[in-house]
Amino acid sequence: MDSREVEHVGPVLDGELIDDTLPQPRHRTVRRRFARWWQHSPRVPLWLKSKPQAVQAAKDGVVWMVKSPWRFLGAVVRGVVVGARWWRGWVKVRDYRTAAEESDKLADKFTEIRELTLFRWKVTGAVLAVLVLAVAVLDLVYGAKPLWIAGAVASFALAILGRRKDGSPGRKPALAGPRTLTWTMDPQVLVDAFRDAKLIGKDETLRLVQRATHVGNGWAITVDLPATRKAVDVVKNRDALASALAVDEVQLIVERVRGNGGHAGRVSMWVADEDPYARPPLRTPLLGVSAWDAWRPIPFGRDARDRRIDLPLVWTSLLVGAIPRQGKTFAARLAAAGLVLDAWVRLYVADFKAGKDWDAASQVAHRFMSGDEPEHVLSLVDWLVELVAEVQGRFRRMRDLDDLTCPESKVTPEMSRDRALNMPITALFIDEVQVPLEDRTPVEVQGKKLTAGEYIGELLTWLAKKGPAAGIVLVLATQRPDSKTIPSGLRAVLGSRFALRVMDWRDSNIVLGEQMNTRGFDSSRLLPSHKGVGILRPDGDTTAGADVLAMTVRTYYMPNEDWQTICRQGRALRESAGTLTGHAAGQDTTPTLDRAAVAQALGTGSPTLQAVEPETLPEPLAQVVDFLGDDLAEREFIPSAELVDALEVEPTAFGRQMGELGCRPTRDYVQTDNDQTRRVRGYLTADIRAAVDRALSRASADSEAGVDDG
Repeated sequence: MDSREVEHVGPVLDGELIDDTLPQPRHRTVRRRFARWWQHSPRVPLWLKSKPQAVQAAKDGVVWMVKSPWRFLGAVVRGVVVGARWWRGWVKVRDYRTAAEESDKLADKFTEIRELTLFRWKVTGAVLAVLVLAVAVLDLVYGAKPLWIAGAVASFALAILGRRKDGSPGRKPALAGPRTLTWTMDPQVLVDAFRDAKLIGKDETLRLVQRATHVGNGWAITVDLPATRKAVDVVKNRDALASALAVDEVQLIVERVRGNGGHAGRVSMWVADEDPYARPPLRTPLLGVSAWDAWRPIPFGRDARDRRIDLPLVWTSLLVGAIPRQGKTFAARLAAAGLVLDAWVRLYVADFKAGKDWDAASQVAHRFMSGDEPEHVLSLVDWLVELVAEVQGRFRRMRDLDDLTCPESKVTPEMSRDRALNMPITALFIDEVQVPLEDRTPVEVQGKKLTAGEYIGELLTWLAKKGPAAGIVLVLATQRPDSKTIPSGLRAVLGSRFALRVMDWRDSNIVLGEQMNTRGFDSSRLLPSHKGVGILRPDGDTTAGADVLAMTVRTYYMPNEDWQTICRQGRALRESAGTLTGHAAGQDTTPTLDRAAVAQALGTGSPTLQAVEPETLPEPLAQVVDFLGDDLAEREFIPSAELVDALEVEPTAFGRQMGELGCRPTRDYVQTDNDQTRRVRGYLTADIRAAVDRALSRASADSEAGVDDG
């Protein structure tokens, strides 16, 4: 072998494999066990287990130290008062006198009472004389030091005598005033509040999941209810709990904890230190941005905990309802502001208030009008017909796109900015939507005569159902949220709802949804002074969490000058991107209309156009349908007593006839006029609608059979 092929690798060593997992020293095992015991032992305070809890406990301790001198002084003063009252009762022999009066022997005992009173006055004088003499002797012999010691001991005794106790005159100060120590140091206060509100029994208690901590401008705590108690009941009875805690209901937020960290009996609470809506509102943060992406949720307002609430608009729609002068137009313009700052968004703006609140939007809107005359209503009809045809065209074009460009039958951000596809996000804003919906101008649709309001309701309902997937956004605002103004079919398909203050709980339910007041959300209870404060029911994820049903939000403040600034900026963005079209570009062209295709789409896709004639239905179903009207689609449950009284029928026969038609009675909870909930017997409207469909199907089949026989 050639020596050049030999490679020297160094010495070769022999060895054996050994297990290097040596046993841990005993002190480490003891330390680990001690740490495990420390974290799980109920005897160790929570503030010694967690750094955040320790920090909070330190803050509480500092507050206690700062306030201690004043509390001590108050306790001493109360002790002096208590001692003076006791001495006055003792020296006047009040107990002896009361016993004599109750036994009707006051006259017989009067001499003894007078002698005892004089004796106790003498004892009082002698004690005072001895005290004065003792003070003088001590001061002469030992100086002032013993006197200071005696004074300190006496003050401590008086402070103990005058300490606050439960059951003092007036209400128990549960969370009233400064709550820094009242709540955090004494969780029993919260337990008593739950008992007073009748949310738990007298023998039941709460389990503390998360210790009360100061979050923002209030206190947050999470508790577990006793077994079989439900968090939804606490949310529903939030007013009673707020009363028990001695705070206004707007200061209390109660939410059920959902997801992996929650269950049906876990409640999260937050109590504000003061009215969270008493401060001036904040200006919209959109003033500080150069542009906005419409696919991002739009800054809408802040909740009571001062968390920013963003409102998603793409793939959904929004209904804003309120009585006049509560901030309805401001809220709608906030939703529009984010879309204005996106150069690729196409805007349709119809202001039926006929004011100047929306005039600045004419600088950016593809179509714009302001007025409340019949010609404006008919112009809106043309807009809606154009949008329905646009949605149909977009769906046809999406069918021809590959899966990479259009993975689903929905517009994507890339598609909305592709000029060749021509599918931009298109938003329709209608302020005072009740004006066109109530218009009685006759129009003819596919041979049928309808009012303009009915036709607009059908068009809006169709757009709300099918438009979001094609990039159409509807934002409707009204100051008359009632069942006759906005069709129930339209309300049912509007995703997001925002209810500012309304007149009563019925109007609140019309905006937010059926039975929302029984879940603790009633915008009629908002204070008149809280302008811009409403209940938001979002269709999508928000800062408060995806599982939050609704929340109270104060909208950002955006006066006319800020709105005009945003619209000018939106126009500049569109001019730079070359997307300024229609009215804003001076191109007031007539909408391209395909009425036949639109009428066909509505006729097949919207059954509400096919009005049900009561005379085609059997009795008493025809009477029920005639009485309920739009409520048949709006309400979920109809009490039997309401139907019997309205139709003036005999209850037993009526129940038998409804049963033969397939409507079986059931029991459900209803709200009474005095805000009480009681369980009554009645019918589900879903069963009534199913009975109507069956009756119409039978009538249609009989008609076809008659034609065939003929």
